[in-house]
Parts: sequence; C-alpha cells; structure tokens
Amino acid sequence: MDAETIYALTALDKVCLGGAVVMVAFSLVHGMSLLVASRPKPRLRKAPDRGGLRFVFLLPCLNEDRVIANSVNRLLSIPGDNYTIMVIDDASTDDTAAVVEALGDPRVRLYRRIHPDAQQGKGEALNAAVRFLAAGSLVDCDPDRTIVVIVDADGRLDPCAVDEVTPYFADPRVGAVQIGVRINNRVGSLLARMQDMEFVIFTEVFQRGRRHIGSVGLGGNGQFMRLSALEALGSSPWSRSLTEDLDMGVRLLARGWRIEYCHTAAVHQQGVTEVQRLVRQRSRWFQGHLQSIRLLRQVLRDVPGRAALDLAYHLTSPVLLLVASCLTLSFLVSVAAALAFLTAGQSPVGWWLLTTYGLSFGPALLYSTVVYWPRERAAGASLLRCCWWGHLYVLYGLMWYAAGWWAVARIARGQHGWAKTERAAEPSLTAGRAA
Repeated sequence: MDAETIYALTALDKVCLGGAVVMVAFSLVHGMSLLVASRPKPRLRKAPDRGGLRFVFLLPCLNEDRVIANSVNRLLSIPGDNYTIMVIDDASTDDTAAVVEALGDPRVRLYRRIHPDAQQGKGEALNAAVRFLAAGSLVDCDPDRTIVVIVDADGRLDPCAVDEVTPYFADPRVGAVQIGVRINNRVGSLLARMQDMEFVIFTEVFQRGRRHIGSVGLGGNGQFMRLSALEALGSSPWSRSLTEDLDMGVRLLARGWRIEYCHTAAVHQQGVTEVQRLVRQRSRWFQGHLQSIRLLRQVLRDVPGRAALDLAYHLTSPVLLLVASCLTLSFLVSVAAALAFLTAGQSPVGWWLLTTYGLSFGPALLYSTVVYWPRERAAGASLLRCCWWGHLYVLYGLMWYAAGWWAVARIARGQHGWAKTERAAEPSLTAGRAA
C-alpha cells in the first residue's frame, strides 16, 4: 500500500478535518488579534499620592512556615504606611503562626482560623478574612477606598506594584486589577522556565489584549480588589470552586465592574520543578475551569457584547483542549506513518507536515520572540535561545492534555479535593533586605 492510498480521505475524514481547520483557524485569529491589541499602552487617569487608598494584603496560609517570613518581609519593604498585612493561618500544623508572630511588626496581623471552619479551601479562608475586614475588626476603612490584595504565601510582590496599580483605581468603575505573574526560579530549572513563559504569554498577550474587550480575568496571585466590589458579591465573594479566582473575575464582570490588567508590575512565585507535581497542579486548575462552565449562562445574560463572546470562549476552552488532544494524537500517528514511508523510500505527502509545523510552532515562536524575549533580554537571553524555548514550549503544552484527562477522570469518580502544592524552603530575609 502506497502513501496516496493511506492518505486518501473518506467523507468522515473530511468532516473531521474541516472541523479541525475551523477550530485551529479561530484559535489563531483570536490569539493574533489579542497580540495586536496588547501592544498599546493604557491611558490612565491621574491618581497622585496613591489616591487616598488603603491597601490590605491578605496572605492565605496552610503550613507555609518555609516561605511566609520572607513574603511578609518583602511586603514590609514596600514604601509608604498606607497598608496592613493580614496573614490568614488556616489551622496550620507547622510553625506558620509562630513565625508570623515572631516578626513583631505592628503592620502585620495574624488571623487564625480553627476547626471545624478551617481548611475548607483557599476561597473560604479569604471569605472569612474579608468578613472580618468589612466588620471593621482590622482597620477602620471606606470600602470604596480600601484595596484588598491577594498574595500567595510564596509571593514576591514588586516594590513598585502599589504605585503602579493605584492609577487604575482612579476610575470608580474599576473593581479589580490583576498584575503579571513571574516564576522566580526560572533560571535554575527548565521546567520552571516553561511555566514562566506560560504566565508571561498569557498575561502579556491575552490579559493585556482583553483590556480592550472588557474581559480581563483574575489569577490566584497578585489580585488587587476594591472592598466594595467584593461586598457586592455578598458575604462569600469567593466560591468553593477549585479555581475560585476565575469564578470571582467572571462574577465581578457580570455585576458590571471593570477588571484591568497592569503590565508594569508583577508578583513572583515558585515554579514547580517536578513533572508529576506540575501535572497534578494543572489538573486541579483544569478541573476548576470545567466547574466554571456553569457560569456561561450568567455571562451570556449579564456581560455585554464582545466581552461575553470572549468569556464564553475562555470558559469552554477546556472542552476545546480535550478535542485538540485527539487531533494532536491523530497528527502524531500521521507523522509516524510519514516517517515509515520515508524510510521505505516512498515520498510521503509533505505539504501538510510543513503546514502543521507552521501552525503548531509558529504562534509559540512569535510569542517567544515578540513578547518573551524583550522581558528576558536584559538577563542575557539571546533571540536564538528564546526560539529554542519556543519549540520546547509547544512540547511543554502537551502536559495540559494529560492534566485535562486526569481532571475528567477525577470528575467521573466524584473526586473534588486536592492536596496543596508544597513550597521549597528559601534563605531567610529581613524587611530591610527584602526589596
């Protein structure tokens, strides 16, 4: 049997191929459109002297004694005195509470949760802290001028972040601002490097581009939210979803609030350096994303125009990714067949291989050179190295297929709980050295 016979298309093949072409074309047009939209800088209102705002940093912690002292000390190094740091100890069994208490700074407050209310998830811990804050138990504050900032226990917030975010809140319609996310151990681990590329591409292309559509989302780290916007969502603004941040952002948009993305500041966090732990983490995110599909009706009903269409695409993207995994498997089988024909001295149909290479690796190469390289050039990364990382990034992305199907299997078995991602210990820092 020759190559032409093998590659002959049946009617069903043509239908599947047509569907695949439409899906790939839409994804490419969507991604390239957001890339173009992401390049202009935002025009912001003036907000001198931090606009009279007060910032309350919330750090949810469950067994974080390895990293919490450094994270708090870095926050204490932020210039100014218009902020309070609230560490939420969610019934830790290690020395998290003792480490925080030992810091001895009046700007740091420890909020302890105990059983049976504790350890119900990050969202529930944040809900309790915000209720405590809204009741005036922490600081006497105006909800419209109080900005709640979510920082993970291993988060390293840029010292300039507060000043960079403040102008966005000069618009009273802005309920939240998301800043960028970087991986701080990207130099020592190729897997961490891929995660850094993933965050930079998502935030600098998709989040930044969505500013012009009105569909910016929230991530779990580096969120700045107006207290009055949180109160508009009720006494429990965070849901019990595995991706409570995604839910939060969608519901804020549905309530008429604007969400902005600030590209001039970032929060730095640890990347996972083991493949198995990474797939487990992303499976949790994927499962939470599938849970958020229930918000689709609310989006189509309450979110206007282009933002609703973009959010609908974003919410259904896990399903599209599962479909794409089947297309990728089919492509790999075809590549194997083409190599077999080439080995046998026959000429495989090569045009589609070249086209598929361009479609598969082209966007990643464009993102890695136009978006990622400018961020890493000052650190010594060459354009050629970024091109190499772009190729690896495509292979890294296949990890999401494994994560996605693992999440589907968990849903089928009725499993919804997950163990938290463990942090690596860090060298100790003091507040004066933390910046």
